[in-house]
Amino acid sequence: MGKLKSIYVCSSCGYESPKWYGKCPECGDWNTFTEEVRTEELPSKQKTAGLVEEPAADSVMSISDVLVEDEYRYVTGISELDRVLGGGIVKGSVTLLGGDPGIGKSTMLLQICGRLCDKMKILYVSGEESKAQLKLRAKRLGVSSKNLLVAPYTDLGQVINAITTENPDMVMIDSIQTMNFSAISSSSGSVTQVKECTSILTKIAKNVEIPVIIVGHVNKDGAIAGPKVMEHIVDTVLYFEGERTMSYRILRAVKNRFGSTNEIGVFAMDENGLKEVENPSTALLSERPTNVSGTCVSCIIEGTRPIFAEVQALVAKTGFGVPRRTSTGFDLNRTALLIAVLEKRAGYYFGSMDTYINVIGGLKLDEPAADLAVAIALISSLTDTVVDSSIVAFGEVGLGGELRSVSHAESRIKEAEKLGFSEIILPKQCIDKLSKNDYSIKLSGVSNVSEAFSVIKRKEGRPE
Repeated sequence: MGKLKSIYVCSSCGYESPKWYGKCPECGDWNTFTEEVRTEELPSKQKTAGLVEEPAADSVMSISDVLVEDEYRYVTGISELDRVLGGGIVKGSVTLLGGDPGIGKSTMLLQICGRLCDKMKILYVSGEESKAQLKLRAKRLGVSSKNLLVAPYTDLGQVINAITTENPDMVMIDSIQTMNFSAISSSSGSVTQVKECTSILTKIAKNVEIPVIIVGHVNKDGAIAGPKVMEHIVDTVLYFEGERTMSYRILRAVKNRFGSTNEIGVFAMDENGLKEVENPSTALLSERPTNVSGTCVSCIIEGTRPIFAEVQALVAKTGFGVPRRTSTGFDLNRTALLIAVLEKRAGYYFGSMDTYINVIGGLKLDEPAADLAVAIALISSLTDTVVDSSIVAFGEVGLGGELRSVSHAESRIKEAEKLGFSEIILPKQCIDKLSKNDYSIKLSGVSNVSEAFSVIKRKEGRPE
């Protein structure tokens, strides 16, 4: 056994140091160093000897001489997941799935097994549940097949032996923080263990050409726990978003070597697992209140899909000297900017008012096109003016109070027509760029926020 030594490792980037730092000299993050006691490490090749078969070294060659077979994907049959992945799970790829506890990561893995086990052999490695617990959860989800192999292992050597012995078509690891590589003396979940285990599993996936799906826990900031280099090693990084207390879940790709990172998948959680929401706009707007001020519908683009979201605002007189500014689903700094623009450029006073913004369904509106709907909702609540439920608004608000054009205006308009809206408030510049002007929906082009709200008052019959 090697000599024990104590080192400090940055949990963000994996930087190692013999002494503790308050600020990591590599990535600049504060208070990320944790102490690890380990033996003197073996050389990298000696550590993995007998575990991972190293591929033969290839000679240097021209890229034009490299022969590539057609990309093969396993279509899961879960259309929302396949959309995010770019068409399915690529053979030999490594996918990292992260999200808050209880949001549905393990449920998603078992549902994938239920769709693919008829034609594939899948090895499900769980370091968090026993075989009996896995069976109970699979029974609840209606998953049962001879081709689904379960292994409650936490030792990486056992996992590799199971892959060698059973020769599965796909491997699932739940979770990477429970895996332990015996050649490293640090505990499971440490930066070194997570990085080394991910690296070895990636080598196996590439050498044997089987897809590997890895579940990763998240820290208090919402990022996947462990070194950032883990996300660089894998091919695809998926995040589950949404509140555990709410039914809707959003699956988002933040990295994808085989597809777009702009697509999202929308699911609803119930007692039978995750259900696909093929038309999220209809689901998110189904319970919208009528004849209530402070609500407006916006349209954002996620990948190639237009999604309509309800923005709610509540403006009330503050009981303190400093008014509160609260926002859920919309950037708080952006909210403060819009309030300042409405006060300076449009003449609406919020200085003694508490303002609350909420986006229904757990969506996060990070596109500038949502600015106009938020501004209209704020003015609507302040003036107690009801926004007609048949109106949609989108556009970016500048510091001068002007409205700036946004992309994909035509696809937003077509989707609004399908959903039965009667009028869209949008920047004038967007109308000029449209390929045709014979839409069945009314297009109200405006140049600033004041004009936009004049359309709302005219619709309600109030004087402008």
